[in-house]
Amino acid sequence: MTIIFFILLIAAVVFGPGIWVQRVLQRYSQPADRYSGTGAQLARHLLDKHGLTGVSVELTAEGDHYDPDKKAVRLTEDKFNGRSLTAITVAAHEVGHAIQDHDGYAPLKIRSRLVRASRNVEKLGAAVLMISPFVGALTRTPGLSILMFGAGLLTLGTSTLIHLATLPTEFDASFARALPMLDEHRILKTVDRPHARSLLRAAALTYVAASLMSLLNIARWWAILRR
Repeated sequence: MTIIFFILLIAAVVFGPGIWVQRVLQRYSQPADRYSGTGAQLARHLLDKHGLTGVSVELTAEGDHYDPDKKAVRLTEDKFNGRSLTAITVAAHEVGHAIQDHDGYAPLKIRSRLVRASRNVEKLGAAVLMISPFVGALTRTPGLSILMFGAGLLTLGTSTLIHLATLPTEFDASFARALPMLDEHRILKTVDRPHARSLLRAAALTYVAASLMSLLNIARWWAILRR
């Protein structure tokens, strides 16, 4: 029973946030024409109102995000052209990051540096995990293989740790930037405001949820190593 409980607990930690985030985003994606303007139009409007005319609003297939290097708010198709509560709320969240960047918000700068650094670390971790079983087999030194696996595990877990450590940046974008903007410009229908808060919370947790799911790669490699 203890093992089963432990497995269920791990599954809840890894899958729970992602499932909740997706349910919230999908729930308020209908009705699709809830608002007169699209997510992209709202993002452009809010950026212009804050003097960020140099920040572009672009369509992407790589997930909603703000790119501080290219100065671009990027939205997926359903947010870019969507008129749902989800579309406009997520757009406002990403504009919140653009405003953080414009204001020189230190935690965002730190997060950006850490994310860039983690990409190389994750690549190294993946490479270590790939070669560790072969090194162990060739050298007939199981301890070396386990050591290399441990190094790979740490590097693949870097993304999760970074997103957890910088979670306050996401909540600042949602509740100190996006929600006040939506209130100031009277964008939301009155009955939608509580739902917008749930959406902004989900937007803040998106990266954490995705990085937790990536931890499944570690379990997969552990299973391979034990064969």
